[in-house]
Amino acid sequence: MTGLGDPRAEADTSALDATFAETVRRTGASIGALYLLAPDGRLLRLDALCGAPVEFAAPWSTVPLASPAPVAEAVREERMVWVGSQQEMARSYPRTAMVLPYPMALAAAPVVGVRPWGCLLLMWSGTRPPHMTPRERGNIMSSCRRLARLLEEAAEQGARPRSGGPRAVPAGIGRQYAPPELALADFVERLPGGSCALDLEGRFTYVSSGAADLLGRQQARLLGTQPWQSLRWLDDPVYEDHYRAAVISRKPVSFTACRPPEQWLDIHLYPDESGISVRILPSHAREPSPPASGRSAVPARAGQLYQLTHLAAALTEVVGVQDVVDLVADQIMPAFGAQGLVLSTADAGRLRITGHRGYADRTIERLDGLPLDTSFTPAGQTLSSGIPAFFADPEEMRRTHPDAPQVSGKQAWAFLPLVISGRPVGVCVLSYDHPHTFPAEERAVLTSLAGLIAQAVDRARLYDTKHELAHGLQQALLPRSLPTIDGLRVAARYLPATRGMDIGGDFYDLIRLGDTAAAAVIGDVQGHNVAAAALMGQVRTGVHAHAALGTPPGQVLHRANQLLTDLDPDLFTSCLYAHLDFGRRRVTLASAGHPPPILRLPDGGTRPLQVPPGPLLGIDPDAVFPVTEIPLSKGMLLALYTDGLVEAPGVDLDDSIALLAQDLAEADVGDLELLIDTVLSRAGTNGQRLDDVALLVLQDTL
Repeated sequence: MTGLGDPRAEADTSALDATFAETVRRTGASIGALYLLAPDGRLLRLDALCGAPVEFAAPWSTVPLASPAPVAEAVREERMVWVGSQQEMARSYPRTAMVLPYPMALAAAPVVGVRPWGCLLLMWSGTRPPHMTPRERGNIMSSCRRLARLLEEAAEQGARPRSGGPRAVPAGIGRQYAPPELALADFVERLPGGSCALDLEGRFTYVSSGAADLLGRQQARLLGTQPWQSLRWLDDPVYEDHYRAAVISRKPVSFTACRPPEQWLDIHLYPDESGISVRILPSHAREPSPPASGRSAVPARAGQLYQLTHLAAALTEVVGVQDVVDLVADQIMPAFGAQGLVLSTADAGRLRITGHRGYADRTIERLDGLPLDTSFTPAGQTLSSGIPAFFADPEEMRRTHPDAPQVSGKQAWAFLPLVISGRPVGVCVLSYDHPHTFPAEERAVLTSLAGLIAQAVDRARLYDTKHELAHGLQQALLPRSLPTIDGLRVAARYLPATRGMDIGGDFYDLIRLGDTAAAAVIGDVQGHNVAAAALMGQVRTGVHAHAALGTPPGQVLHRANQLLTDLDPDLFTSCLYAHLDFGRRRVTLASAGHPPPILRLPDGGTRPLQVPPGPLLGIDPDAVFPVTEIPLSKGMLLALYTDGLVEAPGVDLDDSIALLAQDLAEADVGDLELLIDTVLSRAGTNGQRLDDVALLVLQDTL
């Protein structure tokens, strides 16, 4: 899947915007968002938002295509994702639920034409039914196809990508702000005796004289401003969050606020698709004292707090160090408007760069491996002191670090120390192509993020170390290459599980037995850890040793079984052993609880072989393993596999094996490597795998 960025011309977005806004209105959605694939196909970027301020979307303005989010899943799987309630959201998409803690329903539908373009996101208040009718689904998908056609037409005309971030699209394109008289009429229509009105961007569009008196500010000073900007006593995340709840849920919201020194006000918000009517009345309730006004820093905006929560949740899901780098680059950099990233870790008294974005390779080469006490960059001092450093422009950098040369051309920097319990982990540097001031609230959020990044980096480094050890062990135990045997074409593939340690106990082998015979073996040790890999190596070695002595198939498994019961590893192993006799033109098979092999005859007929299975290895030291013999014919193909290829939640195993046989029947046997690619692709093993997969394919050519 590849993205082509925004194919629309900067000067002409009217057709796409009109179709987008019409879809939001026609479906009755409260909020709509249009995401487009980035040029590299790895990110979805918010292009347009309808029904809410663009600032609300900051936590999800960019969404990695691999992330567990509804819009990403809709594009990856090219299907509509429906979430009917907040409870379902929390259960299925906990990260998204953390930044949308409101009663609501949501639909994410892929925008697909001749290629995937992005995703349409629609949100409704929690009052709508928690299910979607086939007609509604059809209307939404039809709108997505229209959006895709408009994008394709723009691309065919060679339209330039639009620059800048997402923009708000009014629900009624072409409608101008109403004059005060009409705004007042709308307000009165929504709420009898109201006092003021807000648009969906949170700005005052109408203020009555009574509201001005209660709020303590002239009408002209309020119109066009947001309450938390023009009324400092409302500059608190709690009050802004009430407004967010009204916009997103489309439900009335009431709260009490104190206008200093002691004037308490009851504020009622009544939202609809055109704005919010606000009724303000003097309150007679006795409320606790408001927060002290002598705070040293301006409180962070509610949107920034949600953004911090969203990023914190994302950081808990990363696995390796590269995952941390990608998350910081794809989500944290855009969230704070940065154009450059350098993530360094402390290693033996030096700062080793583990990831970067927005820098030339030659610059990274100069910065990599610097001593922690260097004056070449503020990074070492930042890490040793544990205090973040912010430089709004090169002149500020020169005043405090005169020896730091300009090697990158960046114009502003945030050096964030990564420290855990007093132990330095590394430094995260965000940089800007232009001078950039760092307000107190932005510094506070970045400092908090640094602690979360430090923990993620520390966990990721530990994981990477364990993974390298385990993966190296496993690769050493699997055959580096299969022997060349006259009269036999072979191909094999091993895919580790994509969760956990990426290591397991699946194994395969091909053994030359003189000039006229060979043995093929495949097995699966229970578990996905170092112990499973180590036991796999012992089983493979034992089978190989007994096979090389010419031991019959049933006895090979019997002796391997005795080895495992003597070792008593508390892990069980399935195994399938096939002896190919080219002289007698026979194949003899024995199974220890392993899935049946698939046989494809020269005429194309394909079926699972009925091989009576003995028990798993390592259970009964006296177990007997029956054998099955079939003729060996020219062109015959035999596929040996592990259960990771056919097992799936909610799918009958026999049905999965039958489907695998059908895939093998339809595959081209001219190229066995290509055949394996086809089979694995049809089996869906290119995405998330909960179990290891091993596949060994043999074809007789005599």
